[in-house]
Amino acid sequence: MKIAIIQSDLVWENPEANRIYFEEKINAISEAVDLIVLPEMFSTGFTMNPSAVAEEMNGVTVSWMIALARKKNTAITGSLVIEEEGNFYNRMLFVYPDGTFQKYDKRHLFTLAKEEAVFTPGREKVIVEYKDWKICLQICYDLRFPVFVRNVENYDLLLYVASWPKPRINAWDILLKARSVENLCYTIGVNRIGIDGNGMPYVGHSQVIDYLGNALIAPFETEAVQLVTLDKAEMLTTRQKLNFLNDKDIFEITN
Repeated sequence: MKIAIIQSDLVWENPEANRIYFEEKINAISEAVDLIVLPEMFSTGFTMNPSAVAEEMNGVTVSWMIALARKKNTAITGSLVIEEEGNFYNRMLFVYPDGTFQKYDKRHLFTLAKEEAVFTPGREKVIVEYKDWKICLQICYDLRFPVFVRNVENYDLLLYVASWPKPRINAWDILLKARSVENLCYTIGVNRIGIDGNGMPYVGHSQVIDYLGNALIAPFETEAVQLVTLDKAEMLTTRQKLNFLNDKDIFEITN
């Protein structure tokens, strides 16, 4: 599977400007890719003012993702602020090339920023199937909670979109590698750069890690679109050889 990751600054609470920016970057990808990954809240930045920027599922940004996925014949994923039945969600959409999609609502809301005060948490673990790959969708703070993402489904790729700030970037690097190693899967983390509307700095460190913890794309701090090709057969061969997942604990999440 060939994947493009886009690391960028974001225009604060300005969906139109961010859509224009990302469309230019996506249209400039000359190679055929299977999946394009955008950061967390890619249309607004990590805002705790959802009433000012929230869209509905039939809104402009979702429609834009669908049209662009069809045009480029690729899947596109990233999270945005969605309002539904009076609740706000930090929702990650995985839009297929045919325009259909699946959604994951961020389960672990970031209490340090009081995200839980304005957003409603998701409850379901979501694994999408695409081109014979099983992909587990996760958002930022979810990275700190390994039980929820434990690989009991034999997924192949763990995908995090994030707004992870510079002061704690070392934890981001460590935890992404840990999730890869413990789950024997590829892991992709796509973060933003720049300074947000609250003055919080971001240095990116978007990266792609293989099932043994090796960097296929090492953490970087500049605005860039980077491509990577993942080999599922190699991963499965390694799993069969090591059999580590066969020894995993059996558990149930009750809340």
